[in-house]
Amino acid sequence: MSNEDKEIETIPVGPLGLVPLKSCEELGKKVDAYLVRWRNARQSEHKDTLAFMGYEKDSFIVQSQINRFGTGEGKGTLLQSVRGKDLFLMVDVCNHSLTYSLCGMTNHMSPDDHFADLKRVISAAAGKARRINVIMPFLYESRVSHRDGRESLDCSLALHELVNMGVDNILTFDAHEPRVQNAIPLKGFETVQPIYQFIKALLQTETELKVDSEHMMIISPDAGGMGRAIYFANMMGLDVGMFYKRRDYTRLVGGRNPVLAHEFLGADVTGKDVIVVDDMISSGETVQEVARELKRRGARKVFVCATFGLFTNGLARFDRYYEEGMIDKIFTTNLVYQSPELLSRPYYVSVEMSKYIALLIDSLNHDTSVSELLQPSERIHRALTKHRAAQERN
Repeated sequence: MSNEDKEIETIPVGPLGLVPLKSCEELGKKVDAYLVRWRNARQSEHKDTLAFMGYEKDSFIVQSQINRFGTGEGKGTLLQSVRGKDLFLMVDVCNHSLTYSLCGMTNHMSPDDHFADLKRVISAAAGKARRINVIMPFLYESRVSHRDGRESLDCSLALHELVNMGVDNILTFDAHEPRVQNAIPLKGFETVQPIYQFIKALLQTETELKVDSEHMMIISPDAGGMGRAIYFANMMGLDVGMFYKRRDYTRLVGGRNPVLAHEFLGADVTGKDVIVVDDMISSGETVQEVARELKRRGARKVFVCATFGLFTNGLARFDRYYEEGMIDKIFTTNLVYQSPELLSRPYYVSVEMSKYIALLIDSLNHDTSVSELLQPSERIHRALTKHRAAQERN
């Protein structure tokens, strides 16, 4: 059943309002287009009732803006009424392409700046909205989610701030440490795995792949990502392998114990297509070394699937690895900012997530379960069956 034909079984929590901050403007427009199309196409006797007021619109986007003073201080403003609305705020804390003026100098926005802007827009709602939901694909400070010694707990503090400001639900994707949700146990917190979107993009791009344990394998680049890799492997019916970092714990370099070698645990990868699964590509050094080791061990093709492609050290080394045949394709989502340089690379595939976000928003606005969306086993099974059937025909 398509989303246009979905039966309306519950009334909306309130009229839908979508507030994509400037950092998430492009993604927000795509999400809005899906919601507008679905809701205009649905047929129901209830759509003309008072409870469904504002259910059909040309756009659900509530315009907002952030004004800056010369000192760099900001002020958030909502340009339309939000009274009684079920608001969904979207923010990309990793969008470094945006700038502002600070004492005549140009400053690129940091995650701290984006989080501050999110709080400004929430504050501008001033308690008028019926419910406030935050969609933050890359969870702010998610790599600082637990304490080792005398360290700050930035992610937990940020979640507490949002809840204290009146936020009811927080949606994020592939949180670095999902247990951080324990910081706000009485509020809605969902960390979403985009595994179906990765599998769909992979099968559409590489149509000749044979998806079975004899020809393919899932690889975790480190011990911390093993749960993600096992989930991925179970969904696809494949074997899993893991690299772990052997470190020198006798010294510190840059605040960390240096890595001596990447050791591999798993079956033989000779002649197999392997998928390296991770939550993010930051500097990229880990996946680069893992790809080199896999090729040295005889892997046929190496694909990298990471939810967030940050590429903080640039693309030059990835270009070299692609030219040397170490990496065949890199898949990351459009949940965070993608530079034009990245999108132009022949080895890069952007995984579209706007429809998935629209489905989540539509379900939450109707106050219905999202468990089927969070556990997409049936959709993955259909995609794999379709792929295998196409291969048999050819």
